[in-house]
Amino acid sequence: MVAGTINSVPFKTLLEPDGKYGPGLKPSHWFAPSKKLLEDSNIKAGNTVQVSLEATKEWIEPEVPVDVKKALSSSSKAEALWKDITPLARWDWIRWIRAVKTAETRKKHIKIMLDKLNKGMRRPCCFNRSLCSEPSVSKNWVLLSPTH
Repeated sequence: MVAGTINSVPFKTLLEPDGKYGPGLKPSHWFAPSKKLLEDSNIKAGNTVQVSLEATKEWIEPEVPVDVKKALSSSSKAEALWKDITPLARWDWIRWIRAVKTAETRKKHIKIMLDKLNKGMRRPCCFNRSLCSEPSVSKNWVLLSPTH
């Protein structure tokens, strides 16, 4: 989680890992500025921008996808635990759920999340935080290189 500015406009965001980790690799992180941040910062494609970033221990709340909200609302026990866990733990669950390629696997992850929360488990098991969990910009959990 970082706090920063783009063209003096403040923001907080999660830096997503690029998925490149291990011996001999240089891992990095990235983020996609929101449409609102781009508009507020008066940024257009091709502009040069001023960016500052600083790590912060204050985690912002993740945006909870509709299908996850629906699943949580089906179980008062799971929903209560969801509200009790830290924002970092909620980010872990959401990143674990979205790090799949098919709708079928996503449904399975949501079902597993609900079951685990109902059993009192506060985090997904065996989730590697070093992986890129945005399937739209990654392959095999590694960030794709830009093509332009």
